Parts: sequence; structure tokens; C-alpha cells
Amino acid sequence: MQNIFFILVAILLPIVGFAQNNFEATIKDADTKEVLIGATALLKGTKNAVVADVDGKVQISNVPNGVQTIVFSYVGYEPQEQTFSFPLNQAIEVLLASGHGEELEEIVISSTRASRTFDNTPTRIEHISAEEIDEKSNMRPTNVSMLLHESTGIQVQQTSYTSANQSIRIQGLDGRYTQILKDGLPVFGGFAGSLSILDIPPLDLRQVEVIKGSSSTLYGGGAIAGVVNFISEEPKEKRTVKLIVNQTSTLATDLSTFVSHKNKKFGYSVLGTANYQRRYDVDNDHFTELPETKVLGLNPKLFYYINNTTSLVIGHSITYQDRFGGDSQVIDNKADANHTYFERNKSLRNITFAQFNKAFNSQSNLCVKQTFGVFERSIAIPSYYFKGQQKNAFTDVSYLQKSNKHTLVIGSNLLYDNFTEAADSSLVKRDYVQITSGVYMQDNWDISPKLLLEGGFRLDYAPNYGVFPLPRLSALYKFNNHLSSRLGGGLGYKLPTIFSEQTESITFKQVLPINNTVQAEKSYGATFDVNYKNFIGNKFSYAINQLFFVTQLNKPLVLQSDAQNNLLYNNANQPIVSNGFETNLKLSYDFIKLFLGYTYTNAKATYLTGNQQIALLPKNKLNFSLIAEKHQNFKIGFEGFLGGEQLFSNGTVAKPYSEFGFFVEKTFGKISIYLNAENFTDTRQNRFMQVVSAPHTNPTFSEIYTHTEGRVFNGGVKIKL
Repeated sequence: MQNIFFILVAILLPIVGFAQNNFEATIKDADTKEVLIGATALLKGTKNAVVADVDGKVQISNVPNGVQTIVFSYVGYEPQEQTFSFPLNQAIEVLLASGHGEELEEIVISSTRASRTFDNTPTRIEHISAEEIDEKSNMRPTNVSMLLHESTGIQVQQTSYTSANQSIRIQGLDGRYTQILKDGLPVFGGFAGSLSILDIPPLDLRQVEVIKGSSSTLYGGGAIAGVVNFISEEPKEKRTVKLIVNQTSTLATDLSTFVSHKNKKFGYSVLGTANYQRRYDVDNDHFTELPETKVLGLNPKLFYYINNTTSLVIGHSITYQDRFGGDSQVIDNKADANHTYFERNKSLRNITFAQFNKAFNSQSNLCVKQTFGVFERSIAIPSYYFKGQQKNAFTDVSYLQKSNKHTLVIGSNLLYDNFTEAADSSLVKRDYVQITSGVYMQDNWDISPKLLLEGGFRLDYAPNYGVFPLPRLSALYKFNNHLSSRLGGGLGYKLPTIFSEQTESITFKQVLPINNTVQAEKSYGATFDVNYKNFIGNKFSYAINQLFFVTQLNKPLVLQSDAQNNLLYNNANQPIVSNGFETNLKLSYDFIKLFLGYTYTNAKATYLTGNQQIALLPKNKLNFSLIAEKHQNFKIGFEGFLGGEQLFSNGTVAKPYSEFGFFVEKTFGKISIYLNAENFTDTRQNRFMQVVSAPHTNPTFSEIYTHTEGRVFNGGVKIKL
């Protein structure tokens, strides 16, 4: 009997040990919870693999008893291994995370006030990453003009030939309709908007967020064309040290440094910049294409982490500029009867800011922001002098509450803008005080994993101009893992001031103050886009984004002349209408990336008779960038821009232009060496037409629509510790 028992055991043990089981699972995207059709499940150590069906389900047969490992994979996602003990009596849900390049890094968007991931933000926001900022800082270490110049749908517009001042246009509208923010703070409005993009260095930036289309509901007046938010890097426990030394062929020397660090209670960051540009006259006509420039900037911040839920940030930013352009002999102290013309700009910008954050729990947060800024600027040309000071203050209190599928933000703010002109700078004083108060609310409603809404409403009041109700709505719909679409629109407004690209180009000479009959400009606009991304194999990915936009600006301010040849702003009876589309294509293969962008802009001032096309705006613009990059090793790239025909204000046609650039960077541990050839084909406006017209002692300058300085070569060293 005992022998029979051992024989039965010997027979049954192999049967039990190799008993067969079925494994069932549903494979989904970790973020969207969409099923992944075609995903693979493999019993590790075997060839036993199956592919997910239309419901994302897999079923593996003949799985032995005991502990077994299943490998889940899908093109474009990180492979995942899970261990199970068989027999297993339940179906499993498997969530795979995207595994391609920058999509591995969670991008958090803050410009919509409710901090959300990039892929779950209904408002269409373009994100410029730290890597892109680092690349463009090689080309222009002292300001962000190059960073914006190379973005689809954004035009950097030079407003002065001799001082080389610049502003930006979005969707064909003048720069005064775009709100420039630094860490969410509107400190570059009105007179303080002058020289703004020339006063923002890129070295301390963590990311840049661009909202195109009306955004006044979020940030008040001035955001008719959009918002550009420059977001600073915060200190980490590991000390950060950055240093960049740059030299250009146009006789400029740049030095920038950024240091930050934090411990349990305190943190700090310090950004310092210095730039010296010698006067540069590329065509030897005695007039500078680049003025002699001296720039100094210092931006210290102190971070106080009161406890795990409470923090306080206090900082100050100071920037000094001296830009001396015009006749080369005047700049060289060799003025004579035939060489007298000059334009000298001096400015000093001081901004003090504080931010207090208190998290009551993981679902609610209180944020209080306060800034105070003083901007002083003087402009001197022969027989004319302008000097003014702007004091502005901004207070914002907001409360965020999350509950179930909603993220609610409510708040209020107060904006104070006081411009005072120096007593000896003008016969007619153009002082003004504008105080705007507002309340707002915004709700992010995640109706389902596929449909997300973002609705907001603001109510602003400005004395002398009235009440402005500003609704706004955005929607995001995710069709599947690859295809999504956003639709958004809202109202906007802009309080009138004398400061614009037009008045900047004439140094505000003979411009009369805003009279009490002028009304605020109002707008409505909408954007719609479709985004598709996918992968082919493990190394090739592609993404395409198609955006359509329309904005109508009612009662636009128009600069007109009176009987005494003075200039004054009045409201036009007919609107400015801007519509068009942008197409962006991104292709990636391993370490090589190709970006293509095309912008079509049809912007018309319908109040004009005859040709209504907005001046200095190409209808068609193409940009591309081809980059090969090995992280912490090398980077090499080729870029190009093609601008179509555009009009001058007098109706004459400016020729199309193209420009091309090349750059290379090599990293040796913590040191990088780079070289750039910007506009190496030497595109210059004075190659197409006469830019400076006689007489030499009192010249007139053509409107600027492309490069004036020609090709620029530069190189330098970056150190990151």
C-alpha cells in the first residue's frame, strides 16, 4: 500500500506543477485611460505572447502555476513587468506610461492659474522648454528676443532703426495687445512695456508659456492678442550655478550668471547680467544698425519655507540700459556741422515683488501676490527731449479649491498705473493715472477622461472707461491616445495710452495726450486646433498641430494728425479683423528632430479706404529647424525663416526675405563651447532699399521689416555646476 501511495504522488506532482492557467488583462494609457489596441503581453522566459484586441484585452493561455512574470509593451510606451502568483482568479488592469523623450517629463502649466499638466489643460498653450531656452540663450544671452523670434505665429518687430528697440506681435496685432508676464505678474504694461523684451534675460527661465488669443479673463486688460509668461527657475536642494560668456562679430560682449540653492527653511536665487555693445555700422553710411549699448541687470530672490504648507518669496529686479545710436561720429565724440544726429535712450527698471502661498490641504490653496515697479526712461535726439516715469502696482489674491472633478479658482486684483512726464520734456503734459479693479472666477471641469472644460468670468472696473464683463470658455476633447482638439474663445479690452509701436518709432514727439472722448478698445476672439501625434517603431515619432484663429478688435485706436501737425489717438468706427492659421509639424528620429512651422495671417484695418492690409506684417511666413542632439554631448542645428510680401504704411510693397542660421555646441562635462552663425546669408533691409534718407543732419528712416545689422557670428562658453 505504501508503495502505491508513493507511485501516485510521483505521477501527480508533475501534473500539479505544470497545471495550466489563463491570464486576462486590459491594457490602458496611464494618463487618458484609453485602451491600447495592439499592445503586447508576453509570458517572460517563453514565446507565449498575445496582442490586445479592440477593447484593449489580452488573454494568455497555458500559464504554469506559481510565480510568473508578464511583460507588457506598446510602441511609444515604457515597457512594464508585473509579477503574479498563479492560479489567478481575477482580470487585471494594466496602465502604461508614455515613454518618448520629453513626454516622460511631466510638464505643469501655471498660466491658467490652476496648475495642471500640459495634456490636461483645455486652454491651448504653447510650451517652450528649458532645453529650447538654453539653445536660444546661446544666440542672445542678454534678452529673449531670439527665443520669441523663432516661434511660429510670433513676430518680433523692430520699432527704431537707431536704437534697435523691439516689440512682439501675435496673430498680426500690435505689441500693445499682448500681455508680457514674468512669473504671472503683469509688470510690463503701458510705458513700462517699452524695451520690455530687451530687459528680460533668459538664463534663469525654467519655461515660457504662450497663450494665443484673448486671455483678458485670466489677467485683465491688454491680453487681446495673447499672453507670454516667462517663468523663472526655483532653487533646488542641489546648488545650481550657471555662467555664460559670449562674444559676437557685431562687437558685443555678454556675461550672465545664475546661482540658486535651498535648504529646509530658506532658499535663494541670484541672476546677474552685463552687456556691452560697441556701435556697429555694417554698411558704412555713418548711421548705426546697432547702437552703443550698456546693460546691467541684477535679480535676487529670497525663498522662506515657513513650514510644509506655507511659503513666502520676496525679490527685486533692477535693470539699467544706455542705448546710444545715430551718427557714428557723434557717438565717437567727433561731431561736426555735417554729423550731428543721434538718438540716446536711457532707462532704469526697478521691480519689487512678493508672493505668499498657503496650502490648507492637498485640495485647497491661498495665493497672494504683490508687485511695485518704477520704470524711468529718457530719449534724446537733436532739438527734442523726452523723459517719463511710470509707477505701477499689482495686487492679486486667489483661492484654489479642488473637489471631485472640479478645480475652482476665485480671486480679485487691483492694478495701479501712474505715468508722469518730466517738466522739461514736452510742452503738453501727458500724465495719467489708471486704476483697474477686478474679480474673477475659473472652473476646470473634468467631465470625463475624454472631455475637459475650462470656463471663466471676470468683471473689471476702470474709472472713466466703465465696467468690462469678460467671459471665456475652452474645451479639450481627446478622441483617443493620438488625436485631440481644443476650442476656446473670449472677450477682451485694452485701456488707451499714448504708448505704441507707432509713437515709439517717432520718440513720442508731437503726440498729444489721450482726450476724454476716447473709449477703451474691446475685442472678441476664438481659436480652434487639432493635434495628432503617433509613433512608428521605437525611434520615430511625429506630431502635427493645426490652429485656426480669429480676432475682431472694435473701436481700435488710430493715430491721426490735426491742423497743427500734432498727433492724437481717436477711436475708429470700423474694426480691425485678424484671422488665419498656423501649422506646426514635428518629426523625431532617435536624436534628430525636424520642426516645420507655417503661419498665414490676414489682418485688415477695415476703417481704411483702399488697401486695408495691416502694415509690416507678412501674410505668409515659414520657419524650420533641423537639430541633432546627444544629451550632455553635442548639439548641432540648421534653421531658416522665409517671410512673404508685406506693406509699408504708405502702401508700397516690401520684398520677401529669407534668413538662415547654423549652430553647434559641444559639451565637456560641466563646460560647453558653442558657435552660432545667425543670418549667415546676410539678409539686410538696406540691401533691398534705401533705409536712411537725407539730409544727413536730420535724416528720416524707413519703417523696419527685417534685419538691419546683417549676419552675426557669435561664440562662447557655458559652465553649469
